[in-house]
Amino acid sequence: MSKGIQTILFPVENADSTKALFIKLLGAEPIADTPYYVGFEVAGQSIGLVPGGHKQGMPGPVAYIHVDDIKASRQQVLDAGGETVVDVRDVGNGRLVAIVKDAESNVFGLLQDA
Repeated sequence: MSKGIQTILFPVENADSTKALFIKLLGAEPIADTPYYVGFEVAGQSIGLVPGGHKQGMPGPVAYIHVDDIKASRQQVLDAGGETVVDVRDVGNGRLVAIVKDAESNVFGLLQDA
């Protein structure tokens, strides 16, 4: 079951300058600020900056669909002619993420909370 798109992550090279820009644009301070992730919560939306994200397989901003079973959801994409861009991995505290591409070459993420 899907909980919809709740998270959008942006790959960045210069986290400090991008963080400063997002603080101004969003009118909010980050709720997480680490060397590997800067996260904001605005109007029920999670917006994150991922330093080095391009090197981790992120082709650009990625919208993540929150799902109950990431492996089953990924398989649905594959069965429909899509492909895996970044395989399922734990990004901490049991949160699993993957990046997939559908048959139309649309890239999106799948996210399963612990």
